[in-house]
Amino acid sequence: MGHRALVAYERTDGQYTLHYSHWGAADLKLKDRITAETPFGGEDTDSKWAEQLLAELADGLETDAVDGYLAGEDRPSTVVEPKPRATGLTLDEIVADHLDYLHHEAFFVVSTTFEVTAYRTLWFGLQYDSETVEQGETVGNGALATVRWYDGEPVGDGHLQGQFAALKDVVGDMIDKGVFTPSAARQYLKRKLAERVGDRQELLIPTGESPFEEASLNHS
Repeated sequence: MGHRALVAYERTDGQYTLHYSHWGAADLKLKDRITAETPFGGEDTDSKWAEQLLAELADGLETDAVDGYLAGEDRPSTVVEPKPRATGLTLDEIVADHLDYLHHEAFFVVSTTFEVTAYRTLWFGLQYDSETVEQGETVGNGALATVRWYDGEPVGDGHLQGQFAALKDVVGDMIDKGVFTPSAARQYLKRKLAERVGDRQELLIPTGESPFEEASLNHS
């Protein structure tokens, strides 16, 4: 099944190039594996091709040109697909229109100086928590929470996911009992999630109107 993630690399113009990783969400390992020397998370020693490709993408190389760049070359496998899914996007556009909060387990943002921010995705869909909700949108319907790190390891990541799953279970019951409308349920999820994340982590929630809102800021 994989542990699917999306990775956004900042370009020199402030926009982003969006890439896919089939296993990148596992233990949020891409936070450490993406470096200036291994920009796509590969472990090979000869990574000059990756550094050059990402530099060209950062300067505006289009997706269609990547195939020609890689053609005929024996490239080692990388955790992140070198060919982007899309280019020239804003972060607002990615989190609202490209990120699937059910199927993408994590989202990574890579700055031009290779500072990597890891976000865990939290899906707002309630179809598995309610007997009356038949389906929920997966794209643009959720939240992104940063993860606290200690000694190179994520702290409290599983705990937050467990808390959120329990919160959704309660909200699903409230919908079934007629206490919440779907709209009210979403607002309740957003508020309670922001309370539980607190100020130690950053919480980003697409508003549906772009840009996304920052429900809680990390000022550390």
